[in-house]
Amino acid sequence: MATYPILRQQPATLRRRPVRAEETSLTLFPLAVRHGDCEPSGASAPPPAESRRTKPATELVGIARLAATSPRAEVKRGTEYFLLPVRSILNECRSERVPFRWTVNPYRGCEFGCRYCYARYTHEYMELDGSEFESKIFVKQNAAALVEHDLHSEKIWGEHIAIGTATDPYQPAEREFHATRSILERMAEREGLSVSITTKSDQVAKDADLLRKISERSSLTVNVTVTTVRTRLARMLEPRAPRPDLRLAAVRKLREAGIAAGVFAMPILPGLTDRDEDLEKLAQAAKEAGALWFGASVLFLMPSSWKPFMEFLEAKFPRLAARYRDWYRGYGYAPEDYRKQIGERVAKLRRKYGLGSRPVDGETRPQQSRQLQLSWDKGGTSCQL
Repeated sequence: MATYPILRQQPATLRRRPVRAEETSLTLFPLAVRHGDCEPSGASAPPPAESRRTKPATELVGIARLAATSPRAEVKRGTEYFLLPVRSILNECRSERVPFRWTVNPYRGCEFGCRYCYARYTHEYMELDGSEFESKIFVKQNAAALVEHDLHSEKIWGEHIAIGTATDPYQPAEREFHATRSILERMAEREGLSVSITTKSDQVAKDADLLRKISERSSLTVNVTVTTVRTRLARMLEPRAPRPDLRLAAVRKLREAGIAAGVFAMPILPGLTDRDEDLEKLAQAAKEAGALWFGASVLFLMPSSWKPFMEFLEAKFPRLAARYRDWYRGYGYAPEDYRKQIGERVAKLRRKYGLGSRPVDGETRPQQSRQLQLSWDKGGTSCQL
């Protein structure tokens, strides 16, 4: 008898979607998911960006037209927020390079402004320039009601749902609009879901009570991205994301609440965050915070992130610019030999500190509810939206 996520007390046994062999050894994304939620002292947001659209709204179609006609909700910290009408909160990921099929991104755009962020290209679907990714944030309307409807769909039964793949679900907008929490509240009413959250924000720990409820009835993992424990370097790379120590403190709070949580060292940036000493300190800090796993992958550059990232390198680390041009040639992956070397070094650190290589099921997940297990060990890619 087929069963599925329900509102009643009866536990659900979920069906698995056949997973190709090559999908079972991929990381969640090739680089850190760019997330967070605070404004540390000294951080500043960019001024509102002038729209780069060249077409009037009447000539736009799809998501571009919706974005062009979205009402502006407010302007805060130099960032414009718009209310985006959407039909669904769940987005189907059709890429064979990631081990999940469904994603949730409560927002489009991310205020953290990480220099290397691959997701800038998602603004181009709205006929906006990638440079506006951090200054024009679109909040998906009616998130709770839409996810309630989505979770009833048979096509998602037994599937993993990854929250935060192209935007941070706990960026500053969450404090104003609570879109992420409203989605999680609906998920907490169900059994048998398989959910992961990836964020650069310590704000996630404030939802520990809600996450605990979800983990008691479903499989839940939380990935907190920390690229370096060096505060000054982190501020340069991720201007408006929370400090590394705040993110690690969030991991500790989640673990104390019985929630399965780990650290994603994504991306590892050649010449910037890849020193033996830096990786060692990060792995040690993850272990001390109670992390269950330590995921890592080398920087992957999308074409939309190439220009702003190279401008940053030229200004702050000019000696590295030539190396990146030679290695990445405009976008893509670092050389395979380098990625293999980093993988070996990270694996050694995992063994030393007793850390897993991928997210694992939470300790509190009901034993009678079979869940989809994902393996995220090697470099992969991320889905849009």
